[in-house]
Amino acid sequence: MEALKSRLRIFLVVLLVVVVLGIFGLMIIEDLSLADAFYFTIVTVATVGYGDIHPATLGGKILAVALIITGVGTFLGVVANATEMMLNRREKKARIQKQNMVNGLFFSEIGNRLLTYFVGLDPQAAGLRKKLVVTNDWSAADFLKVSQLLKNHKYDIDIKKIPLEELNTFFAGKVDLLLRLLENPALLERESFTETIRAVFHFRDELLLRHDISQLPESDKKHLAGDMKRAYILLAHQWLDYMRHLKDNYPYLFSLAMRTNPFDPNASPIVNTVGRSVVGPSQG
Repeated sequence: MEALKSRLRIFLVVLLVVVVLGIFGLMIIEDLSLADAFYFTIVTVATVGYGDIHPATLGGKILAVALIITGVGTFLGVVANATEMMLNRREKKARIQKQNMVNGLFFSEIGNRLLTYFVGLDPQAAGLRKKLVVTNDWSAADFLKVSQLLKNHKYDIDIKKIPLEELNTFFAGKVDLLLRLLENPALLERESFTETIRAVFHFRDELLLRHDISQLPESDKKHLAGDMKRAYILLAHQWLDYMRHLKDNYPYLFSLAMRTNPFDPNASPIVNTVGRSVVGPSQG
């Protein structure tokens, strides 16, 4: 896209130079007014050529030929590049929409459940729980503030509390979905989300390869905790980005995402009209 923008700028500059030189050249050689010279230059460069104004001198005809050779090609280059940029933006928007659909599928089927596990195993999660109760009142500044909180958080996993058998059962039912997500071309457009899926998939592989997870030594549990921590960090950041996207674009999906917040111990999909007041990061 940047190369396309640079090429378009070059074409625009060249076109502007050609138009200016054509206008002043016609004013001098053909003794045209500024309006007539501008009109003739534009209709010539744009390949319209009404013929109501035409050069009468040899110099004017030579200048008109030069305008046709340089200006028409430059003008068409501007149009072609501008059209390509517009189409690229449209395609990019469509790709982003597909990416967000994949994100939504991942979090509804896997991500939220895993984050619930990870937060429950994090001895330091109390601070996150207080700050990550997302509400409708959150602004871009609130999301930025919490994003910094996630970067500074000391992620940890209590090895003794890892529900290995429960996680094993959970992942066993998500194998096909994880494979389809990894095969989805939309993931290639967002490297951070791809890395998150890979981290989750790696943890799943590590876990499912343990045939007797009830008898694992402490050293192996620490290894699994490290894999969980990697997935935990990536998931937390992706979840926050996804929540911001939903708030900005899909209020009805954002409503459900708030009510199923994996960081909120009181989260419930049931809509309560009375409800409890929640405090955003800028208030708490």
